[in-house]
Amino acid sequence: MMTFEVRHKLTYGLDYKGNVCGDKHAHPGLHQLELKYWLNPNQVYQSGVTDSQFKLSNARSICLLDCPTPLEDSLSWVCDYPEGDMHLSMDDWIDRNYDYYEILTSEMKNASLQLQGPCYPVIFPSVNVYWSCQYIARASNASLRHWKQMGGVDIKEDIIVDKSIHSFINSRSSVLKRYMADIGKAWPVLIVCGGLLPLFLSVVWLLMIRYFVAAMPWITVAFFNILIITVTVFYYLKAGWIGNDAISPIIGDHDPYIHVFGRELNHLRAASILMTFIMVLSILTSIAIVRRILMGTSVLKVAAKVIGEVQALIIFPVIPYSILAIFYMVWISAALHLFSSGQVVQNNCNTNCCAYDLLSEKVNCDHCCGYSVRYTPHIAVSIFFHLFGCYWATKFFIACSSTVIAGSVASYYWTRGETSSEVPVLPVFDSMKRLIRYSLGSVALGSLIVSFVESIRFILESFRRKLKVAETTPDSWFGKMVYHTSQGCLRCVEWTIKSVNRNAYIMIAITGKSFCRSSAIATELIMNNILRLVRVNVIGDVILFLGKLFVSLSSAVFGFLVLDTHKYSSGHNKLSSPLLPVLVCWTLGYVVATLFFAVVEMSIDTLILSFCQDSEEHEGTAQFAPLLLMETLNEQNDMQRLT
Repeated sequence: MMTFEVRHKLTYGLDYKGNVCGDKHAHPGLHQLELKYWLNPNQVYQSGVTDSQFKLSNARSICLLDCPTPLEDSLSWVCDYPEGDMHLSMDDWIDRNYDYYEILTSEMKNASLQLQGPCYPVIFPSVNVYWSCQYIARASNASLRHWKQMGGVDIKEDIIVDKSIHSFINSRSSVLKRYMADIGKAWPVLIVCGGLLPLFLSVVWLLMIRYFVAAMPWITVAFFNILIITVTVFYYLKAGWIGNDAISPIIGDHDPYIHVFGRELNHLRAASILMTFIMVLSILTSIAIVRRILMGTSVLKVAAKVIGEVQALIIFPVIPYSILAIFYMVWISAALHLFSSGQVVQNNCNTNCCAYDLLSEKVNCDHCCGYSVRYTPHIAVSIFFHLFGCYWATKFFIACSSTVIAGSVASYYWTRGETSSEVPVLPVFDSMKRLIRYSLGSVALGSLIVSFVESIRFILESFRRKLKVAETTPDSWFGKMVYHTSQGCLRCVEWTIKSVNRNAYIMIAITGKSFCRSSAIATELIMNNILRLVRVNVIGDVILFLGKLFVSLSSAVFGFLVLDTHKYSSGHNKLSSPLLPVLVCWTLGYVVATLFFAVVEMSIDTLILSFCQDSEEHEGTAQFAPLLLMETLNEQNDMQRLT
């Protein structure tokens, strides 16, 4: 799915030559040497001192197969890659535990005792933390004693040695790269749990709506609550608040007394708290709407009747689903390439950190700093544009699907589908042809407006949170009023545009007019029939929304179960956290469910707006409405049902 360089640059570090650890095409070849180890403990200490300009990325690092361990009876070493007069192969170097100190010349040994290489003593024990050897801040007394007896320079012992590496591993940029690498490792899970599973569940849900419409609202509400409780419990398990299955940043076997915490665990705990609030709110909401479900059932019956007559509607969402699946594969691949882009350049540390060069056979102070990946400003802009493009494209494909469904249902309504043979043989394909020929630009404009407004609101919300953190919110009552009013207005505008857009797509399908004209017609119809729409449509929308959450939560639960297997919880493919892959499965599941549930949702909205349009054109009495729709939307029956 992606190249070696893309996936590994996000996960593993760079060595003192600028190679990506694990790259078999590097010089020398680093196949399976995936752990980054810092050779000079004094450089690690220096990078953690508050007033020092020396960064850990400047320290000399090397790629190893496993983290070295100090010996009790002698001093162990980790030496540079063998080159020059060191006539050792990489395999021999690994077999010797990276140690060829005994065959060095006296000059090289003296340089090594000055911590200038090519060999460096193993003084501190270390453990594999996200493919970096985390120093444990307790130096081996036996190794220190051997080191001093050999005449080595003073080595700093302090908690700073531990904290410096830990801070580097848990920096925001490192965590973000690991999250993106998790997506690259878990792509089979995303395909199965984020693509195929919600496809299957959505089709099953539509078929059950078709044949068991009276029971489906109750089944949906019950399963939704069970699933949201299950997802919350999984978060608590992985956060370590239930049982002993918390995620660990340490990879492989280690001393059980060593505890290392990562930023990912804090993110999971925050997600657990958020899910708790969502779970409580969802359960209370479900209890509140129990009495109203019967009203929603009557609306769903109408949609089920239409789906039964125009059966191609059940299969149609497979077309936009396939297009979106291909788009997401390409998009995720491009996103991983963007996040792993940048040039590998040598740092300019302006510090005396000389190291022995095996090729020139002398101590070199010109090229002693480490390497890092430098990003240019246009990459950040590209990432933002890439994210916006994904959101717009998703909205566009969903809008196209909704317009095709609305056109099919409108054909059923306006040709008296129950009693007339004038309904097109293939109404779905006729609606697709009308969309492509006449309405594609209007749909693109509508989806762009929604995407743009939501992006602006997201940016303003980010600024608001930063101001809140910085405690620079307005102090005066007027400033606070303006501050909160603006946020409320933005939310209202966003909700209004979303609502108008959806109804505008319906009027585009019914009338064939432009987006702006269709929006005006839809708004006028809604305002003239607001009570009827609210009474009939709200509960149906709530049940459909719970159905989407039911499908997406099922994807999240199965994603959790798959990611909890041995393949993804240990070893080479271990994920730093299941959080982002599960959220991606949840999001993809919701998008897929939206495509399929739009069949019911747009059927209801199209029938209601068609009924309102029909009533407007025939002086308050709809002439084309099917009998079941007339019974459902009759105001007198509605009032009796409400009372």
